[in-house]
Amino acid sequence: MSAQKTADRYAAADPHADRPRVAIVTGGSRGIGRETARRLAADRFAVLIGYAGNRELAEAAVKDVTDGGGTAIAFQADVADEQQVSALFATAESEFGGVDVVVHAAGRMQLAPIAELDLAELDALHRTNIRGTFVVAQQAARRIRSGGAFVTFSTSVVGLAFPGYGAYSAGKGAVEALTLILARELRGRGITVNAVAPGPTATDLFLDGKDDQTIARLAAQPPLERLGTPADIAEVVAFLASPAGHWINGQVIRANGGII
Repeated sequence: MSAQKTADRYAAADPHADRPRVAIVTGGSRGIGRETARRLAADRFAVLIGYAGNRELAEAAVKDVTDGGGTAIAFQADVADEQQVSALFATAESEFGGVDVVVHAAGRMQLAPIAELDLAELDALHRTNIRGTFVVAQQAARRIRSGGAFVTFSTSVVGLAFPGYGAYSAGKGAVEALTLILARELRGRGITVNAVAPGPTATDLFLDGKDDQTIARLAAQPPLERLGTPADIAEVVAFLASPAGHWINGQVIRANGGII
């Protein structure tokens, strides 16, 4: 089937398909989230960029979008705070008319051997990565319009089992379970729910604290012999958010260049 026929079939299933589409991107001020916001804006989404605390970075991300002719605003919210997340969604609805796609890219990483990790760090990590995902998923389930999409973020390390990633991988394993269950709970509403699980990707979050030797070793692991880029991952998200990707549902997409 041609891309146009796919889009036409998708539009026919949604009586409001001619309305402007709206995306929320949490963690949208940097890294994969920022590139995803820019990419969705290129597909003519109006984008609400959620950010945790750095307003300067968030405004720069908005400027990335508007300089390219798109529409975006920024909104500060702690993803683990249900009141703030509800206000985030309410802002998208009041400013743009509703919510069609939610990309939950906000996350936290703390690396240490299991035997050595400070449990306070574990609690902070899981507050953002597990509770935060659950809180955003609740609002997404309640407020995404028919025909929309919800995309969470896991990590390929869940399967690769790298030492030092125990706490982080445990949290992302919970994200995968939540994502697959929510896809089934939204049966009948025409909403897809998927997780993207990047491999080593050249973001500040990934590169922080790693020496050149470690980075080179990780870059050599995929058969494509390089690190991923935020743009690589944003393209996967854009596909899942598009009519062309709407038959993909309840899946974890390992976007990692072929690492096994």
